[in-house]
Amino acid sequence: MKGKKILIGISGSIAAYKIPILVRLCIKAGAEVKVVLTPSAVNFVSPLVLATLTKNEALIDMSTDHSWANHVELGRWADIMLIAPASCNTIAKMANGLCDNLLLSVYLSSVCDIMIAPAMDEDMWHHPSTKLNLEKLRSFGHLIIPSEHGELASGLIGMGRMAEPKTLVSHLNSYFEQKEKLKGYSALITAGPTYENLDPVRFIGNYSSGKMGIAIAESLANNGCKVELILGPTSLKIEHENINTTRVGNAEQMFEACIKLFPKMNIAVMSAAVADYTPVAVSDTKIKKKDEEFVIHLKKTKDILKHLGSIKKDKQILIGFALESNNEKNYALKKLEEKNVDAIVLNSLNDKGAGFSHDTNKITIFEKSGKETLYDLKSKKEVANDIVGKIIELLG
Repeated sequence: MKGKKILIGISGSIAAYKIPILVRLCIKAGAEVKVVLTPSAVNFVSPLVLATLTKNEALIDMSTDHSWANHVELGRWADIMLIAPASCNTIAKMANGLCDNLLLSVYLSSVCDIMIAPAMDEDMWHHPSTKLNLEKLRSFGHLIIPSEHGELASGLIGMGRMAEPKTLVSHLNSYFEQKEKLKGYSALITAGPTYENLDPVRFIGNYSSGKMGIAIAESLANNGCKVELILGPTSLKIEHENINTTRVGNAEQMFEACIKLFPKMNIAVMSAAVADYTPVAVSDTKIKKKDEEFVIHLKKTKDILKHLGSIKKDKQILIGFALESNNEKNYALKKLEEKNVDAIVLNSLNDKGAGFSHDTNKITIFEKSGKETLYDLKSKKEVANDIVGKIIELLG
């Protein structure tokens, strides 16, 4: 944690009395710490103690008589924001975008990763609404530190106890170690659809949003990898210091960009939905509606994955995608064999919540070694982390 900037958000829970210990451990490890509290949190922990330990003002209100707390600046300052303790109330507000105090304003303005350490009574912990809110926060890509079993403020013994300060520090250390796992590596990612023009206003395309490929690019970048993202037509924007984006329109442009960059890459993930066919002729002017039937002559596009597989070096990791509607496994295994890839990520259109236009996905990864790994339906950010975890495993 040496040199890292940690922003701790404290909500109203008795577990807040442990936070000065957490702050001290973080500072001892070499981190710089700032603290934001909800108004109710001051009933459980002293802002003066926190300010003394951090050597930074412990912020509570959006403004005072003399100054304004710049929540946007705070949200951009941190390498990670840890909300501990995260009460049931604060978790619910975060999950639903409420913004009625400084902590929530900073949270909604934050551009760093968010780590959450829940703290509440056992019945609240097991309530369906709490489970739903935590699942929603996971879908945002937030990291949830499991609560622990033990004595609670109510006098009950059960789940809901906030993880101890040493455990929180361990999670922070693991997070920063992960950020360095792929440091020094470079990766090529393709994402989104391609549009094959018929005339100046019409094209042949598909429903790909690019969300899955972008999530993979961001996950790789979050692990310290330098990423070259080749992105087909999509309105999505990417802002990450480790990602360089090249936008392309059609399959030929994507092919040219890939063969230019691939030889310099350690990793390549071909997740774009590239058109298999493109029109033989493209009209310079808008095609007018005349005849009852209109015939379009198509030709095959270049097979990007197969070409990269043919020039792949032994130390390069090449991952392909297969989106299938029938005989899914057979087609995926055939692709794995024919294209000389290290693994194929299979999506089935028969799986509810998977494929195009969803924020979730369900995948199976088939490896060249014969290993097959099936994953449950998850948010695309979580699926991306699973894929990157597999890449790290393949890299050894």
